[in-house]
Amino acid sequence: MNLVDRKKNTFALTTPLYYVNDLPHIGSAYTTIAADVVARFQRLQGNSVLLITGTDEHGQKIQRSAQSQGESPQEFCDRMSAGFASLWSLLDIKYDRFIRTTDGRHHAIVKEFFQRVWDQGDIYLGQQKGWYCVSCEEFKEERELLEGHYCPLHPNKQAEWRDEENYFFRLSKYQSQLEALYQSQPDFIQPASRRNEVLKFVEQGLQDFSISRVNLDWGFPVPGDSKHTLYVWFDALLGYVTALLEEDAEPTLDNALAQWWPINLHLIGKDILRFHAVYWPAMLMSAELPLPGGVFGHGFLTKDGQKMGKSLGNTLDPFALRERYDADAIRYYFLKEIEFGKDGDFNEIRFINVLNADLANDLGNLLNRTSNMVKKYCGGKIPQVVSQDISIENPLKFIGLELTEKVKIAYENLAFNQACEAILSLVRAGNKFIDEQAPWSLYKQGQQETVEKVLYTVLESVRLAAYLLSPIIPNISSDIYQQLGFDINFNESSSSSIKAPLSIHGKWGLLSHEQTLGKARPIFKRIDPPQSS
Repeated sequence: MNLVDRKKNTFALTTPLYYVNDLPHIGSAYTTIAADVVARFQRLQGNSVLLITGTDEHGQKIQRSAQSQGESPQEFCDRMSAGFASLWSLLDIKYDRFIRTTDGRHHAIVKEFFQRVWDQGDIYLGQQKGWYCVSCEEFKEERELLEGHYCPLHPNKQAEWRDEENYFFRLSKYQSQLEALYQSQPDFIQPASRRNEVLKFVEQGLQDFSISRVNLDWGFPVPGDSKHTLYVWFDALLGYVTALLEEDAEPTLDNALAQWWPINLHLIGKDILRFHAVYWPAMLMSAELPLPGGVFGHGFLTKDGQKMGKSLGNTLDPFALRERYDADAIRYYFLKEIEFGKDGDFNEIRFINVLNADLANDLGNLLNRTSNMVKKYCGGKIPQVVSQDISIENPLKFIGLELTEKVKIAYENLAFNQACEAILSLVRAGNKFIDEQAPWSLYKQGQQETVEKVLYTVLESVRLAAYLLSPIIPNISSDIYQQLGFDINFNESSSSSIKAPLSIHGKWGLLSHEQTLGKARPIFKRIDPPQSS
C-alpha cells in the first residue's frame, strides 16, 4: 500500500475507535499492534508520526450494557475505556492520542461538522423502516440477514424491526464521486479483496443512511432537534478529527485539521469496512474536506481453526494471554504468522513452536553463541573489522546490503509476515555461515584474522536483524542492541527511534570495535508447552 506522505515528513494513522460495550478482545489488540508497528517504522524513517486510538462510547448497545451492569452509561464507559488503555500499555503500544467520544471537545466538533453537512442540504428528516442490529448499531437489508432475521456477524442476536422518524444523510448523492475516487485511487481501499467488496456494494446503488435515533438518551442531541440523538457512526467517525486537536486548542474544525489532516491511513477490521470506505469519504466530501490517504481492512482471527465466540466458550482473552507471555511474543506471532489482510488463526502449540524456533533458537542462539566466541577468541571485544574488509561475496553481507530496502517495502505494504521472513533469512544464513566457517577450528589453526571477520560478520547481521525487527519486538531488539554496546532503547518515548534512524542503522556494516559489548544473556527464554491435565 502506498503510504507516501502528502505533507513532508508527517504521518498520521488511526486504529478504529473501539466500541466499549465490553472489554477489548484479541481482534482489537491485533489491529492496534499492527498500527503501532506501522507508526514505529515511520518513526525510524525520521517522520513525525501521530498514532490515534480511542473508544467509541455512545449508542443503544452501551446504554443497555450499562443498565445490565447496574451502572450509569458514563461510569460504564469510564471503566471499559480504561481497560483498553491498560491493554495497550501491556502490549507496549505507543499511541500519541487516545480520544473518547464522550469528550466535551468532541461534541463541539460534531456540531460544527453536522452544520456544514446540513448547509449542503445533505441531511433531511424521513421515516426509517427496517431491521436493526443493535450489536452492529446498523440497519440491515433483508437479504443481508440469516433466517429468522439473525445478524450474520452476531448470529445469536436477532435484528429488531424499527419504524421511526430519523434524520438521513444523502449518501446516494455521492455515488458517482465515490466511484470516481475508487477508480482514480485504486489503492484507497486495501487489500484488493476488500476493495472488490466495496465496489460490489456501491455498484448495487447507494441508499441514504440514517444518522439519528429517537428514544435514545445516550449520545449527542441532533443540533436544533433534541428529540433525536445522533447515530453512533456519524459521531464516532468524527473522533478521528477531534483527536487531532492540540490539548489547549479551541475545539473548532479549523484547529483540528490544521496540522495532521488528512489522515494517511485508517487501519480497521473488515467488519467496519463499509463505514470507513463508503460512508466516511462521502461525509467528508459533503463537508468539502480532503479525504484520508487510504483504508486497510484486515481479516478476522480464529482460535484452533474455529470462529471465536462466548457461546462456543473459545474466546481468547488478550489480558490472560499477556499474563502468560511477553508482549514481544504476542506481537511477533500475530504479525509473522498471519498474512495481514487475510483471516488468521491462533493455536497455542503453534504459537509456542514458532517463538521457540524463531526467537529462542534462530535469533537468540545465534547472538549467544557468537558473543561467547567473541569472549573466548577476541578477548570479549568487537573485532577491529569494518564493512570494507568483508567481501561482497560474503553470504551475510550480500543479504544484508539488500535487506533494508526489501523490508522497507514490506512494512510499507503492511506485509508484516514478509518483513519477518526476509529478516529471518539473514538470521538463518548467519547460523549456517557460522557452522560452515567453524571459527573454533580456525582459531585452533591460528587464523585469528579470519576468525575475527567471521564473528564480526555474524554480530553485524544480528544487529541489522534486531534493528529491522524493532517495530515488532522492541524489547528483544533493545536487549540485543544493548548487548552489542548501543545505548538505545526502542521502547522509550515515541521520538526515541530518531536516535537510531533507518538511514544510518539500516545499513549493513555499522557495528564498530569502539563499542563495548554488554553482558551476554539469553534474549528470549524458551517456552515450555502447557501441561495437559
